Amino acid sequence: MSNQSAISEFIIIGFPGLQQKFHIPVSITMFLVYCVSLLANSSVIILILQKDQLHQAMYIIIRNLALSDLLFDTITLPKIIAKYWFGAGSISFYGCIFQLFCVHSLGSLDSFIIMLMAIDRYVAICKPLRYHSIISNKLVTLLCYFFWVLAALIGSIVAVIAGQLPYCGPNRVRNCFCVNSAVTVLACVDVTLARRTVFTLAMCVLLLPLAFIILSYILIIRVIHSSTNNENSWKAFYTCTTHLMVIGLYYIPRVFVYSTSQIPLILDVDINVLLLCLYTFVPHLANPIIYCLRTKEIIHIFGLSFNNIVLVKSMQTSKNLQ
Repeated sequence: MSNQSAISEFIIIGFPGLQQKFHIPVSITMFLVYCVSLLANSSVIILILQKDQLHQAMYIIIRNLALSDLLFDTITLPKIIAKYWFGAGSISFYGCIFQLFCVHSLGSLDSFIIMLMAIDRYVAICKPLRYHSIISNKLVTLLCYFFWVLAALIGSIVAVIAGQLPYCGPNRVRNCFCVNSAVTVLACVDVTLARRTVFTLAMCVLLLPLAFIILSYILIIRVIHSSTNNENSWKAFYTCTTHLMVIGLYYIPRVFVYSTSQIPLILDVDINVLLLCLYTFVPHLANPIIYCLRTKEIIHIFGLSFNNIVLVKSMQTSKNLQ
């Protein structure tokens, strides 16, 4: 990809209409979000890697989702925080294209991973006796590797489309990070075809996995209603509520924003950026917390760790008193 543009760097604006007095509160909020996301997702990854009882297919999927979210936040948030704190909003042409590649590839990866979660829950509830023979650790690991490669390919296509366009005038990216819709609009040629191509690709990445997810839950509900042991089946379905939260946080706002982006002036730029930040960073922050609070194995591990800490402190106190 050769740079045929007259500009060599872009300027990340963040929220275009944000007043100066709100820069510090907004940047501090982003910094806290990043710190919590970094701590929570790192803890989930380390916990799953270290604890043998978590070496299961479902936790391999959760680990990959946590890693994807951690990488996304690390690639995007420090730059916009530095912009508001130090005025360091400039990013090189290729740096912006690389960030754009990471944003779209990791965003696509999340969609595939969430779809894999739905398939895992379908097999666990509808075919419980065959679960371990169908959903093996090896199969899930291979699928996750495949999704990483596929997501990288999708991100590469979007990055090449954006990188091939000539940029010869404005270089102010009206967003918190380099994303296709905010970068390609700065090109000094007609970008209608490029935007429609990326929009079609994005809809495929979103709607095809969403169709699999909806189908899996239709089949799950159908099996539950036809089950003779209805109470246990509904208890099994209750374990899917965590996944349903993730689906709601990920798909609904994305489909809305991507669809409205094709209709000029339907959303204010600041509202559009705010929605993008909410549907991007809130799930990254919420996912590890949801899994820790809703997964009995992780709760059990935390409970044992807490009891061990209390026991050690009580023994130290008794020793000191003696």
